[in-house]
Amino acid sequence: MITRELVKAEIDKVQDKYLEILYRIIKALVSPPDLATVTSQGSNSNWHQFIEETYGCLADDPIERGEQGQYEVREKIE
Repeated sequence: MITRELVKAEIDKVQDKYLEILYRIIKALVSPPDLATVTSQGSNSNWHQFIEETYGCLADDPIERGEQGQYEVREKIE
């Protein structure tokens, strides 16, 4: 079983250059965002807004794929 004391002992071994990253991870774990709320409200509403703003924007100028073209035949690399 992992205890707070074990975690604290391992933190003392972390190199100074990683302390900021470690601190951010710990802060994120102390008060994690409610993922259900973020997923259902944030990205969903932004996605719907994006679709409403851009839907049909290429109707008058549809994307077309051009001809494949011819490529030169080169020697085999061995």
